[in-house]
Amino acid sequence: MNEMPNFEQAKTMTESKISANKVQVYYGDTHAIKDVDIEIQPRSVTAFIGPSGCGKSTFLRTLNRMNDTIDICRVEGSIKIDGENIYDPKVDPVQLRAKVGMVFQKPNPFPKSIYDNIAYGPRIHGLSRSKAELDEIVASSLQKAGLWEEVKNRLDEPGTGMSGGQQQRLCIARAIAVSPEVILMDEPCSALDPIATAKVEELIDELRENFTIVIVTHSMQQAARVSQRTAFFHLGVLVEEGLTEDIFTNPKDKRTQDYITGRFG
Repeated sequence: MNEMPNFEQAKTMTESKISANKVQVYYGDTHAIKDVDIEIQPRSVTAFIGPSGCGKSTFLRTLNRMNDTIDICRVEGSIKIDGENIYDPKVDPVQLRAKVGMVFQKPNPFPKSIYDNIAYGPRIHGLSRSKAELDEIVASSLQKAGLWEEVKNRLDEPGTGMSGGQQQRLCIARAIAVSPEVILMDEPCSALDPIATAKVEELIDELRENFTIVIVTHSMQQAARVSQRTAFFHLGVLVEEGLTEDIFTNPKDKRTQDYITGRFG
């Protein structure tokens, strides 16, 4: 009998991919994020919702140290991925961002060919030993992003020549190409039309089988469609977090209730 003992099973099921504890973010004297504690589960989609300026994108950017690029920004508290503190001085932010990919609000393909957009990350991280291996990474990333059939005959054309929805899926394929474990998405559909949005949402649903996904969205309908858990931010505070269904049908906090029913935001 090789069955895992129950406590091991329980541990495996409840082990968080990302664990944030007492996170504070300051921009100069402005206290933008206050005391955030959250556990993010592996291979699931967690949505951050809340009114504009509530801190959801700022907090998202702490998860791959994107805030390091802002001189006046200071992050305190602890954020661990697989138990490792990502703010430890020994952690190389470049390596961290290979593990924690990011897709931005506005599609931002490089001014290069479709092929080179995908091949760029694997090249700089030394993930392929030959042209054949690189070809395989490019093809598989485009397949995972649901783009291969649309672009396989024009890989040498510029990525900037694609439609907005295709460009965003190209950026998702580019993030996947370095085999990250976590993908952060900052309002990935806000610049897209409804058909392109539906394709990206479908893609997010497929990707969660292999990746931990955190998405910031201004659309509550989108959060309800794509996520398993939802966190509601307001004025830099994480008001509540839980199963998406519970947050939308039975929120514990009046502020969440007021936001969801459209009383503010």
